[in-house]
Amino acid sequence: MVEDFPVPETRVLAVASHVVSGNVGNKIAVFVLQSLGCEVSALNTVQFSNHTGYGQWKGSRVSAEEITDLYNGLKQSYLDEFDMMLTGYIPGAAAVNAVGAIAKELQGKTESAPGTFFWVLDPVMGDNGRLYVAEDVVPAYRSLIPYADLILPNQFEAEVLSEVKINDMETLKQAIRTMHEKFGIPHVMITSVNLESTGLFPDHLCVVGSTMTSDRKARLFKIQFPAMDCYFSGTGDMFGALTVVRMREAVSKTPGLMGVSSWVSEDSVDALDLPLARAAEKVVGSMHQVLSKTLESMKAALKPAANAQIGDGPDANQSQLVRSKASELRLVRNLSCLQNPTQEFKAIRI
Repeated sequence: MVEDFPVPETRVLAVASHVVSGNVGNKIAVFVLQSLGCEVSALNTVQFSNHTGYGQWKGSRVSAEEITDLYNGLKQSYLDEFDMMLTGYIPGAAAVNAVGAIAKELQGKTESAPGTFFWVLDPVMGDNGRLYVAEDVVPAYRSLIPYADLILPNQFEAEVLSEVKINDMETLKQAIRTMHEKFGIPHVMITSVNLESTGLFPDHLCVVGSTMTSDRKARLFKIQFPAMDCYFSGTGDMFGALTVVRMREAVSKTPGLMGVSSWVSEDSVDALDLPLARAAEKVVGSMHQVLSKTLESMKAALKPAANAQIGDGPDANQSQLVRSKASELRLVRNLSCLQNPTQEFKAIRI
């Protein structure tokens, strides 16, 4: 366990999905945030038995009215004092707008005290070239981006928001510049970029981030890391929660920055010295360690299933279910990877 938490006292409102079994959404976010010293209020947008990667689940989605009602319940008991807000999966355009209204209200409460509230928005819309939300969710998110402080889209979501197809490093930089200029979003971090087809990063993925200057110019950096031949659900949720903590940690160590709106560094600060870059290095370190540990456990768990040739019997769905369970992120037994990552990944200026 860490003796000293990396962040000052921090109250976070975490808005995301919830599952009874497994690790996605707020099941991950709450654990990660609390493990690193944050007080967390979890507003769950979905209540499912398990994540949808299993191919079957039970449960329900929360309506926009229920989201608003839950937040009003916090307000009436004076439980609506937050330093940061993290938003993940939100079901439907109306619910996206309801969450946006909460964020705007929290921002309004701290209008006279710049830097005392910070909104990290993960615009969960799709991946691998396709939307898995209704089409009206896209304009709902676009209308909210100007109010966020930091957005965490994946490569596909960055394309949707910027309307720039990312197929090489130049279009990647163009997409980030477009989001800074069009939306005025202070910080952008694309959580997973795959340009393997171009030959630029064979067998690697990268995180690409930027904090804009006062005239909305990009200060770009990338962090490259080895790809793993496996898909894990919940990685975006873990990335978001870690980013909340590590961004606040980096900003708190920069004299005077916590009193600056959206924690935007002066124009003279180089891309590699940005709090966002320093935060991303630790986030990627933790992510890679946790995923490596999960992959090890997954291979061990699947060995008996492979020997028994599960999936060839009458229940053709059994193999997928066994694999989905084996690939659940291993967080509880790998707490040290979250708190004190030993894997080092360094930001590179681009």
